[in-house]
Order: sequence, then C-alpha cells, then structure tokens
Amino acid sequence: MKKIVFCLLISLYFSVSFAFSQTNSISNELINDAKSGNSRSQALLAGLYLESSVTYKDGFEFAKQSADQGDAIGIYLLGQCYDKGLGTVSDYSKGELFYQKAVNLLKSEALSGDMVAQYYLGCCFEDGTGVELNYTEAAKWYRSSADQGDAKAQCSLGVLYNYGNGVEQSYCEALTWFRRAAEQGNSDALFNIGVFYEYGYGVEKSNTEAVKWYHLAAEQGHIKAQYNLGVCYENGDGVEKSNIEAAKWYKLAAEKGHADAQCNLGYFYENGYGVETSFSDAAKWYKMAAEQGHAEAQSNLGTLYRYGDGVEQSFTEAVKWYRLSAEQNNAIAQCNLGYCYDYGLGVEKSYADAVKWYALAANNGLAKAQYNLGSCYYYGKGADKSYTEAVKWFRNAAEQGYAIAQHNLGLCYYYGHGVEKSYAEALQWFALAAEQNYVESQFNLGVFYENGLGVAQSYTEAVKWYTLAAEHGSAKAQYVLGVLYDEGRGVEKSSTEAVRWWKLAAEQGNTPAQYNLGTCYYDGYGVQQSYTEAVKWLHLAAEHGDLAAQCLLGVCFGFGYGVEKSDIEAVKWYRLAAEQGYAQAQYNLGTCYSYGTGVEESETEAIKWYRLAAEQGYAQAQYNLGICYKNGLGVEKSYDEAAKWFQLAAEKNYANAQYELGLYYISSYLSGNILDKETGIMWLKKAAESKSSVSTSAVKALQMLEVPGY
Repeated sequence: MKKIVFCLLISLYFSVSFAFSQTNSISNELINDAKSGNSRSQALLAGLYLESSVTYKDGFEFAKQSADQGDAIGIYLLGQCYDKGLGTVSDYSKGELFYQKAVNLLKSEALSGDMVAQYYLGCCFEDGTGVELNYTEAAKWYRSSADQGDAKAQCSLGVLYNYGNGVEQSYCEALTWFRRAAEQGNSDALFNIGVFYEYGYGVEKSNTEAVKWYHLAAEQGHIKAQYNLGVCYENGDGVEKSNIEAAKWYKLAAEKGHADAQCNLGYFYENGYGVETSFSDAAKWYKMAAEQGHAEAQSNLGTLYRYGDGVEQSFTEAVKWYRLSAEQNNAIAQCNLGYCYDYGLGVEKSYADAVKWYALAANNGLAKAQYNLGSCYYYGKGADKSYTEAVKWFRNAAEQGYAIAQHNLGLCYYYGHGVEKSYAEALQWFALAAEQNYVESQFNLGVFYENGLGVAQSYTEAVKWYTLAAEHGSAKAQYVLGVLYDEGRGVEKSSTEAVRWWKLAAEQGNTPAQYNLGTCYYDGYGVQQSYTEAVKWLHLAAEHGDLAAQCLLGVCFGFGYGVEKSDIEAVKWYRLAAEQGYAQAQYNLGTCYSYGTGVEESETEAIKWYRLAAEQGYAQAQYNLGICYKNGLGVEKSYDEAAKWFQLAAEKNYANAQYELGLYYISSYLSGNILDKETGIMWLKKAAESKSSVSTSAVKALQMLEVPGY
C-alpha cells in the first residue's frame, strides 16, 4: 500500500469567503441573483460550481455570463476555465488574455478596498497569471483582504508564511492565519491545521488533533482531508484503525477524482479491506487513477490485466500500463515490465530489454528487481555472464531481507561463484532465508548440519530443519527425513515415521521416496505388506527412471507379485535397468538368458550380462560367472578364471563362492599342481558357518578332510 504524502499546496479558490459562511438560504439567494443577471453573483456562483468536478460546465457558463458583463472576478474565473480546461476545451493562450484583462480591473477594485478583488489580485501575483509572479505583492494583497476578514485570503496568507514566499517563513504566523480562516469554516484552513498537527509544524505533533481537523474539513467535502482521513483510519494514526472507515473516506475523495484515493480504494477492493473483495471494482478505480497518470495505479492495473483479475486477461494491456508507470520511474512496474520481456508476455521476448528494466528498478532499490538482475548476470541472460555482478545484486536484495536472494547468495558462497567459497557464509545466508520460511534454505540447513558443513555436525539440528522444510511441503526434505527415521539418526528409529514421510514425498512425485515406499510395501516394513501397493509405487518410480525400481518391478512380474506373472514384462524391466548399468538387473537378465526365461536361452548373452554385473562387484554375478568358467558354459572352461571370480565373490561373504573356492584349493583340478589345503579349509569353514544352502555340503567336505570340530 502506498504511503500517504501530505502537502500544503492549496488549490486556487474560486469563491469568496462570505459565500462559505452564509446559510443555505443565502446561497439560494445567490443563485436567484445570478440567474437574474447580477454579474457579481454570477461570478461568485461560478466560483462555487468550479470547486466541484461535476459542475465545471455550470461554472464555466456563469463565469462567461459574468465576464460578458465586464465583472473582474468573472473575467478572472473565465481565464481559469480556459487555462485549466474547466467545463470547456483547454486553451492556455485564451486563458492568459482573460487573466491580463482581469488584472487591470482587479487592481482598480482592490485599490478602492474591495476585499474580494484584493484576494483575487493576490492570486494573480502568487500564480503569475496576467502579471509577473511576485510573492511580495501577493502577500500584500492577501493581507489587505485578510485584515478585512476574507477567509480565503487568510488561508492563502497562511500558505505564504508556511513556505516563506514573499514573507519571512513562520509556522506560527501561518497557523495564526489558518486558525482565523478556520473560525469562518474555511475547509482548506481546517485541512492545513490538520497537516500542521500531523507533522508538528508550529505545534506539538499530535495525530489525534490532526484527525480532529481533518474530520472538520472532510465533512465539508474537502477532498484532500477525506483522503488523509482515510489514510489515518487505515494506519490507525490518531484514531482506532478501521478499514471500513478508511474505505468510506477514500471513496468520497475518489468519487471527486482524487487519484491517490482512487488507487487506494482499488487496492482495498482488490484485497477485501473494509469492502467486499471485487477485482472488477479494483480495476475500475485503478483505471480512473491510471488515466490521470497515477503511476502506482497504472502498475496495479497492469497486474490485473496480466492475471485477468476483474478484467479480460491481456498481456498487451498489462505491458501498456506497466510501461506508462515504468516511464514515471515506478520500480515495481519497471520490474514487471522487465519480467514481461524476460518471458515474452505481451511483447517479443528480449533478455536485453528485460535487463534494462530490471536494472532501472534495481537501481531504484527494489529487492525483487535486484534479485532478477542478479539472476540475469548469473546465467548470462541479456548480459555478459558474471558471478561477481550476480553476487553484487543478490547481496543488495539479500540485505533488504529478500529471502530468495539470501538463498542464492548462500549458493554462491557454497559453490564459490563470484566470492571465495565459504560454507560458514553460505550457512549464514541460508539461515536468514530459512527463518523467513524459505523452504529450499531450510532443506539446505538440514544438509549442512547433517554433514557438518560450516558448522558442528548435528543430526538433531539437521532433523529440525528438514522437518520445517518437510512441513512446508518440500518433497526432498520429506524423503531425507524418512531416511533419518529409517536409520534412527537424530531421531528415534521408526519404520512407521519413515513410511509416513516417504509417502508424503512419493505423492509429490519424489522418485527415491516412491521406490522406498514400494520396497516398504514389498517387505511389509512399517506398513502392512501389500504387493499391489508395492507395484503401484515401484511402477511410478520406474517410469521416472529409478533403476532399482525397474529391477524390483521386473522381479514382481517374474514372480507374479501384485501383478499377473509375465516373464516378458520382467525381462523388459530388467533390460531397461541393465542397459543403464544397474548391476542387479544385469545379473537378473543374465539369469533369464541362462534359463531361457522370457527370452530365448543363450549362454553367450548370459555370460555378457553376468560379466557386466560382476565387473561392478555384484557377488552373485561373480559367482555365476565362476560357475560358467568352471563348467565351460558359454566360455572356454578355465579353473583359474573360475577361481578368480569365486575369490571376488567369496571376499564379499557369498557362501556359495566360499564353498567353491574351498573346493578349488583342496582338489586336484590341474594335474601336477600342489594346492593350498589350509586355504581351502579356511574357505570351507566360512561356508559351513554361513548357515546357507551350501553349509551342509561344506561341513561334509570338512569332515572328509578330518578337520577337528567337524
């Protein structure tokens, strides 16, 4: 919401003081006199009408009637109408001619002591209309009129004292004249006294007093007072905060054309402050203000068009209003216009133009634009890639508390991009963003504490930050938190909690979590065992490219777990993972070729896949490859090659390989070789102690060798 900007710039008053101090019956008398042709009454009535935008035309007509009869004030007001386009087409030259004509007549009447003429002559000198601007002369004539009791002159003299124009600056003198005018009910004076109390000019600052005077002026229809009163109610300055009251006063001022009030009222309708939310009403008021050149309203209207809120969505219209606002140096509009160029919304995509507008907004101090500009430099979009420049702008935004910029600055320190690498600095910036609930930073803090990066390692702290990120919906954090519960690191081990977090992550499409959840259902770990549920989650993970899930899904098809048994489907999934280097799938596929399950039997293909898995250290594949060499299946028989692969598998405690290796050492496979009996006994003992399918055979072999204890 834009901040209120008070000013003491008083608009030119068209009516004389006594016209405001009389009762309605006298006002009716004034109307009757004007209609009967009295030139001065016509002039005074014109002044009254010209105070309201809805009666400019009537004001112009009465001013013209008065001027046609040679009335000095009527001529002056007609000049105003042409000068400012009030009730007629603006014509500055014509307005100046009437001003010049009015001045000579006003001087004559002013010199004869006419206080109304003196007031208007002061206006001429203050504004430089019809004469050369001269504040001293303006003060002289205002004073002459004010001393005779003209409220408008008193107020205008107060304004001169406020600014020190033509007189020595004095808030006290200004206030004195404002009070004299206020006593006659002059709304501008009432308003100005409110401003003085608001800012403590010549009086002790008091929002309560300010509101009191604003109320008095606002109740007379004073537009600025109505607007300021709205701001006071909105902010709770000198009065109990009330959006309903704020909206009421904004609307009164807005209906009279006050652009700031129209913009604020639009904001209230957009957000449902004090009124029922209505994007169409928001658009209506924003547009009224925007068409008066109000930069903030133009920017806000652009955003409504961008998202189609209250208006038909139109990126072209959005760009139009953003541009008008941006050209008035509105930082938000500049940033939004940059975004439109960045993504080609309503304009042809242009990273260079995006950078241009981001830079303008960034130099105006807008944090979001500084972040966007930093991103352009970081990735080299529309500007030469420069981590140093990126860091500069990320830092500017980060120091304003912009969370994503703090996060990105943390990443720059983490990777050493544009700054010296520092986990401690990265941690500091992640922490600032995390405290604003920036989820990625919360997750990163978890990583830092888990691994002791730039801080003492602490699973407890890691769990704290992972939990915050997980509760804010981070699938990554939910997955990792599941792992920590599964392993009991930083929390009490709990398969149920592990499953709970994995399920939340899996439902968001986190592939590792989908795989883990699938295995939990497969094994009945932390959840009731269900092959159907297992297949559901494994299938999702497999389709997302998870190799382990593809392999296990193959197993499910191979055995008919949760799906109709299909060796062909099993081979399909094994092959998909195997061709991407997943060792277990390569082994399974080798087994399928070995037995002709789902494929045509082929010892050559079996050996190929066993070897690929074995070379990755997969023990079962190493053992099977050893058997192939031992028996000459798909390869030339070789006991030494067989022993080599048995050895590798045996060292991984694969009992079958230990048994075969033991036999190799104690048997005479190669004529003339003296084998190491003790080594053979060692491997047979390991196999015997394994309680596997070969343990009995290993025990019998040891008994035959008469090994003690067997």
